[in-house]
Amino acid sequence: MKTILLVPTAEGVGLTSACLGLVYALECQGIKAGFLKAFSQDATAQNDSSTALYRHISQSQTVEPIAYSTLTSRLALGQTDELLEDAVSLHREISKKHDIIIAEGLVPNGRDAFAAQLNAQLAQALDAKVVIVSNADLNHAKTAAEQVQSQLRHYALERAAGVLFMRTKGLSDAQIPVTLDASLRLVNETAQFTQALQKSHAHLGGKNLPIIGLVPFSSTLSVPRLSDLAQHIQATWLNSGENQRRVLHSSLVAGNVGNELNKFVAGELIITAADRVDVLLASQLSNQNGTALAGIVLTEQQAPSNDVLNFCQSHKSGLPILHTGLTAYDTLQKIQNFCNEIPQDDTTRAEQVTHFVGSHLDPEWINQLVSNTHKPRLSPSAFRHELVQKSIHAKKRIVLPEGDEPRTIEAAAICQSRGIAQCVLLAKPEHVAEVAKARGVELPAGLEIIDPDSIRADYVEPMVALRKGKLDAIQANEQLQDTVVLGTMMLALDHVDGLVSGAVHTTANTVRPAFQLIKTAPEYSLVSSVFFMLLPDEVYVYGDCAINPAPNAEQLAEIAIQSADSAKAFGIEPRIAMISYSTGTSGTGADVEKVAEATRIAQERRPDLLIDGPLQYDAASVESVGRSKAPNSDVAGRANVFIFPDLNTGNTTYKAVQRSANVVSVGPMLQGLNKPVNDLSRGALVDDIVFTIALTAIQAEQQAAPIEAVAAV
Repeated sequence: MKTILLVPTAEGVGLTSACLGLVYALECQGIKAGFLKAFSQDATAQNDSSTALYRHISQSQTVEPIAYSTLTSRLALGQTDELLEDAVSLHREISKKHDIIIAEGLVPNGRDAFAAQLNAQLAQALDAKVVIVSNADLNHAKTAAEQVQSQLRHYALERAAGVLFMRTKGLSDAQIPVTLDASLRLVNETAQFTQALQKSHAHLGGKNLPIIGLVPFSSTLSVPRLSDLAQHIQATWLNSGENQRRVLHSSLVAGNVGNELNKFVAGELIITAADRVDVLLASQLSNQNGTALAGIVLTEQQAPSNDVLNFCQSHKSGLPILHTGLTAYDTLQKIQNFCNEIPQDDTTRAEQVTHFVGSHLDPEWINQLVSNTHKPRLSPSAFRHELVQKSIHAKKRIVLPEGDEPRTIEAAAICQSRGIAQCVLLAKPEHVAEVAKARGVELPAGLEIIDPDSIRADYVEPMVALRKGKLDAIQANEQLQDTVVLGTMMLALDHVDGLVSGAVHTTANTVRPAFQLIKTAPEYSLVSSVFFMLLPDEVYVYGDCAINPAPNAEQLAEIAIQSADSAKAFGIEPRIAMISYSTGTSGTGADVEKVAEATRIAQERRPDLLIDGPLQYDAASVESVGRSKAPNSDVAGRANVFIFPDLNTGNTTYKAVQRSANVVSVGPMLQGLNKPVNDLSRGALVDDIVFTIALTAIQAEQQAAPIEAVAAV
């Protein structure tokens, strides 16, 4: 068991963000990383913020830290040894379920003079390697080096594992990745900064003390919500509105409002005296005209009356309005001095920061950290990471028939900018531009937008030929008015490599043209589907949960083989369980016999696969039950591909698991077609569409090359 203790040089260096980013980077390497905060420094909170954020980000459990009151009282009584024994007990509890532990150290501050010494003692007690976390300014390398050295002096050189610079200034503001994105890593900047550090401290950045990451300061990720500021400035809500708006900047409006209109921009918090009805009215008009101000704070005196608020229509909009008895100047000062740490309920910001930090960590350092210490598994984070990386490698062209749908446009922009796929939007270019502007989406260079009217005629004759006399040119032209049909024809003629639809269309609308025009691959007799179920610890594959109502034994065997090959293509070594209400020969009946026969057929056709059945779900997925019910099975208790006997069972099970256990599911992914076509849920989020596009690109690569070659990418 390896433990890494992250120790900060000062307050406000982003310690929790550093811990969560490292946990995420490890998860993307298939490492089950635990989190330990041994000692709380919050004297008032009922639960620890860092621990709560870890639970949300990783969907894993951990222990609560030792309370601050207990910490200080034991130190006062000279019970340091007992305190460290309790910390070791917490560590051992976490180590039962994790391959590596990331521990958060104490923050040195004016109140807790014991922090630095206790961190050193904790590192010894846990036998932990230490990473120093500090801020940096590229223009002041010597200052950064001295801050790191001030903490390093507490540790033996062999215990130090590296230095992580957070909130680094002197760099351009970086973009926020969807997943671990190697292209964001600042390799050259890190090398140059290391050379600057070594001018005064030669050991920094060397082999024994590497710089493991240079994380830029991001103004986008460092902003609080208005609700976070309200209590800090002793304010009451006059209109709560959309109180989760982010405060990018704060401006005091004291003069003539006509001379200060430049301050009324998106994300701005306007601060003004409570009797400035003109400023209140200007803020409301600005908000109504589409400028999303963060809010307005009215200061001093008495709050405006309801008559004034109603006159400005302030109660009827999303513009948040606060009132505080502080002066306008004091309000601005308090806001500027607000703590930058992430509140435990700000999970959106926490997730973005976690991805951001993880993308700037040195992968070679992480590989050395975990070498020979972990059991590889495909975690949800690793699955998403592999999905993106393999799709980037595939370089496929994916058509999106719902080209003017807002989520689809945003997803296409992300995929295009990250190289996940060459996206083709079927829509009027002016409509796409209008939607993108409204959503604040910048359309990247290279994103293709094709007006369906400009290409429809090109596909009439080929469609008539493909349907072999089942329709004439007039009928073909009529059907091609549907952009899903048009996109499917583009795929059929190899003008694109895959198709993704379903954000506003039903599954039938997406799948029917594929059945008619793409058809099944030569080696298969049917089309089926799988869902990738992203459980907290592992990714499962469920098939078929979307297409075939009542497959016979031969078809069920084919679904199992298709699903196994799909699992392999996405880095999952398949262990296939043929699910039934009976395990082995414990039950009888036509349904059980069908599953048993399907198992026999699948094993005969693919002896290279681990396939067993009939197995009950618990016997397939729970190790103790599997040992009891099927002790001689190589699959029981270890299955990761689950083949359900019919659509009723499969669809019910996947939805029950998804909703009851709050599990993310990616799919359905169609398998067995000549070319990849995939359906979306009409409630799909932007990230869902991004990952489905990536999945489709990998399928296209899989069909163009042997499965083994794709799996090795």
